[in-house]
Amino acid sequence: MAVTMADITKLRKMTGAGMMDCKNALTEANGDFDGAMKIIREKGQAVAAKRSDREASEGCVLVKAENGFGAMIALKCETDFVAKNEDFIKLTQDILNAAIANKCKTLDEVKALPMGTGTIADAVTDRSGITGEKMELDGYATVEGTAISVYNHQGKNFLCTMVALNKEVNPTVGHEVAMQIAAMNPIAIDEKDVPADVLEKEKEIAADKARQEGKPENMIEKIAMGRIGKFYKEVCLLKQEYIQDAKMTVVDFLKSQDKDLTVTAFKRFTLRAE
Repeated sequence: MAVTMADITKLRKMTGAGMMDCKNALTEANGDFDGAMKIIREKGQAVAAKRSDREASEGCVLVKAENGFGAMIALKCETDFVAKNEDFIKLTQDILNAAIANKCKTLDEVKALPMGTGTIADAVTDRSGITGEKMELDGYATVEGTAISVYNHQGKNFLCTMVALNKEVNPTVGHEVAMQIAAMNPIAIDEKDVPADVLEKEKEIAADKARQEGKPENMIEKIAMGRIGKFYKEVCLLKQEYIQDAKMTVVDFLKSQDKDLTVTAFKRFTLRAE
């Protein structure tokens, strides 16, 4: 059966596969679209299996918020060339849009959502077959709140943040805090949110350093706690030095906008080593 350009174009729109891949699949399937799509999917599965041990260190990270729900997700691949491809970025955006629309709380929920003729997980596998690279979804995170601001660092799709504030204010305020999170990489909103294991490790490090400096044993704990105070200023968002004005902390900046304003949640994800 002869394969027409119209058939190839139709299959390409359905799958996102290249022209030759679509032509070959349709030829092998004798013009049957379901069969051709199965062939393309099987090719993706074969590529995914073959390259499963490869490192997917490049990719596209996107973030979005609407109606009090924010989410970010990374679609990872092997090379920067694929990561910058328009179809790859569009697939990432389509996945994020679906996750937002369904208010998915976990990555497994996202993967199970319908997309095209299968699921989102299938769509990622199909794209792997098209590009010949390992691909995987990663970095899915959500926040919910009254006012959510999102930030895509320099619009380059490798570092995204989102932050929820407890009340509506000028959108530029949330944007400033989202930029702060991107630049300073806090791990907690304030002291009480620092994970217990992280805090315990820092206390051990501070105490060991004091001993190495020859400080008296009866002063070790006091010295260590003083250094923990500095640690809090480095890793707690509200206690960090505000990047736009070194004379203020982030909490000072928020209070300058509204005395009751604070951060209720934030997330950050990057593909770059720090």
